Amino acid sequence: KPYIAIKVLNVQFRGHPKSLIALQREARKAQTLAHRNIVTVYDFDRDGSVVYLTMEYLSGKSLNRVLRAPDFAGMPYAKALPIITGMGRALSYAHERGFVHCDFKPANVFLTDSGEVKVIDFGIARVFQQPADDADPTVFDPGTLGGMTPAYASPEMFEHREPDPRDDIYALACVTYELLTGRHPYERLSANQARGAGLKPQRPKVLSRGQWRALRAALSFDRATRTPTVARFLADMGTERHGGMPMAKLGAASVAGVLLAGGLGYYVWRARTAQEGQQPAAQSAASAVVPATPQAAVTPSAAPGSPPSAQPSEEARPERALSMQAVAPVLARAPCSLLSATGQDHVLQVRGYVAERFGIKRLKDELGAVPGVQTLNLDVQTLGDDKCDVVKLISPYWSGRRSATALTTIHTRAPGAQLTEGTPLIVDITTPPYDTYVYVDYYMADGKVVHMVPSQRAKANQAPASYTAAVGSLGDWVISKPFGTELIVLITTPAPLFDALRPESEPRQDYLRALDRQLGPMAAKHGESHIGADMVQISTNPR
Repeated sequence: KPYIAIKVLNVQFRGHPKSLIALQREARKAQTLAHRNIVTVYDFDRDGSVVYLTMEYLSGKSLNRVLRAPDFAGMPYAKALPIITGMGRALSYAHERGFVHCDFKPANVFLTDSGEVKVIDFGIARVFQQPADDADPTVFDPGTLGGMTPAYASPEMFEHREPDPRDDIYALACVTYELLTGRHPYERLSANQARGAGLKPQRPKVLSRGQWRALRAALSFDRATRTPTVARFLADMGTERHGGMPMAKLGAASVAGVLLAGGLGYYVWRARTAQEGQQPAAQSAASAVVPATPQAAVTPSAAPGSPPSAQPSEEARPERALSMQAVAPVLARAPCSLLSATGQDHVLQVRGYVAERFGIKRLKDELGAVPGVQTLNLDVQTLGDDKCDVVKLISPYWSGRRSATALTTIHTRAPGAQLTEGTPLIVDITTPPYDTYVYVDYYMADGKVVHMVPSQRAKANQAPASYTAAVGSLGDWVISKPFGTELIVLITTPAPLFDALRPESEPRQDYLRALDRQLGPMAAKHGESHIGADMVQISTNPR
């Protein structure tokens, strides 16, 4: 049973019908903010005189409680880094979509028990009762639906100027300073009071000169000289790379509770430190490994026109070099396949999937006959004909054929990819070296496709560059009927594939047609190389 959080409007606000209408409009817009660092808003409704908002349930504590702890004197930069990054990504995502928070402060940042950072109350914080542990109540004017917290409000907000992303940047800088030092940069005075008193914040000891310049620019009292974007602030602070983001936790759709659908529950993204292009520690259990088999050395024939005396002895005859151009036609002849090959010093390594009707033995024989191959290592699994439609669709984007700098991979941890009824399903994924949208789909034995990411309960599907995550590591996906040989497919794209969420499950052919309609134009616009795909085959069995 999934848990939800319900937030009730304060009495002051309920007495202003116009503001209530405006709130409803803002709540509807907030539902479009599907990001791992933004709390999910499900619905807005009323029951008689009680007006409430249904939100994602979170277990943890607000950042405000951390900062207000009696012994808190600031965090080391490395420990504060994930929090700063999570807050910044949430704001940046909202700004790109036309939202300004307008009341960003520690009480509106939530740290979950699983270590995630969630920003709450986007665009509507000013109309709600403040949390009990909020030491900085929002100053609220229900007639204008305006609100702000003086200690974190920019000077322009006091001047009632139009909301601007730089207002949130000022607040983010104040919270960042407080996180690193345990003190507010302007002694909790409003920006106008601090400017009038000529206050200047001191450089935190944990920051380098460059990082301090970045933080100081974001704390500027003048919007014109303040850091223009959150992305720039994060980059200058060293938390993000230009053109790509480092690893951090991806948000869960829910922290507690789960509904099972097609044997699957909600997922939790688990981040692991990994270098760009590094394979996950868990090897794919879907790969059937054929041990390396020494092949007879292939002796080149004499060059045309060479006299017999020109032939070297058997012992001295030079080896013909292994040519990958000779390997490619063999791989291309295998139907319904996803195969990649690498070769060095007469050793050929081939991995991927091949059709059952072609078979591993035939593939092995044909590759072994390629000139220059002395040792052949196969890491190949067979596929039934019922999987060929999926293979055909993702083949142009399969990352296995590309260089290690563009990897999109998915692996399962189950030994031999064998899963029994009631056992958890855990998969490891990696994303390419640029920001992407992630789609994880379970192609079930009954011809249905269950959409795991994104889904109705897991809307956030953006991933940073070169990201490694374990999906289902808390045992929240459980194998159930139907049983058989099934596929889990990962697709990464530079832009969203669909304007809205797909149904929780749908017929396989309907989904493949929808994918085909979207992937073609996206490849034409962004390039095939910016779409990645990988799959893992599993066998599910009754207990």
